[in-house]
Amino acid sequence: MAEPRRAAGPRIAAVTVTLGTLLLAVAVVPFVRAYADSAAHRPAAEIGVDLARSGCDPELTDPVRGVGVHVGPGTAEPYATRIQYDLVPPSSGPHFVVPAPAVRRFYTTRDRPAIEILVHNLEHGYTILWYVEPLVRDQIEALRALAQKFGDDRYGGRFVVAPWDPGYGEFPAGRPLALSHWGATAGYRQFCAAVSGAAVERFVLAHPPVDSPEPTGM
Repeated sequence: MAEPRRAAGPRIAAVTVTLGTLLLAVAVVPFVRAYADSAAHRPAAEIGVDLARSGCDPELTDPVRGVGVHVGPGTAEPYATRIQYDLVPPSSGPHFVVPAPAVRRFYTTRDRPAIEILVHNLEHGYTILWYVEPLVRDQIEALRALAQKFGDDRYGGRFVVAPWDPGYGEFPAGRPLALSHWGATAGYRQFCAAVSGAAVERFVLAHPPVDSPEPTGM
């Protein structure tokens, strides 16, 4: 006697749910990216919260260290694979030989360059907006929009948004965002509580790429 066929209903339902979830994800990703693209074309003040709600601390001015000091493979210190910076985040300091590529504007915890690489970008006039990923997950698309907007040539084209590595030190409590810039005679940092295009624009305009130790590099 032939064995009764088992009902296919549960399996079909499972496949349907899985397929539906996949299609939803495929549909949502372009929508989210499109939102970031459209936000990047809005005035900076319309991205994130306004200046009054940014929770930004007063800007800090730091002494400059490490101009032209390369470490790691291909240098006099080939085994220096990690630098303990005096400041969190650094606004200057020794760094690896090769900076991060100029074509990238936004990084996640999955693809971020080493801190020592990004410090080299600072030396070439970049401003970096560092973020503590777990604390700003609901603001990621605003960060993407800022990366596109301030990476544009109208702002000098030297701007990167990257996640901070807490292994190099902790940000102050309640301040999951920090801007840093390596100026020709001083370093600059500012901590903020929330993503604010107005706050970022003020910092970027105050510290353009030409104010750096090596503005013509890269």
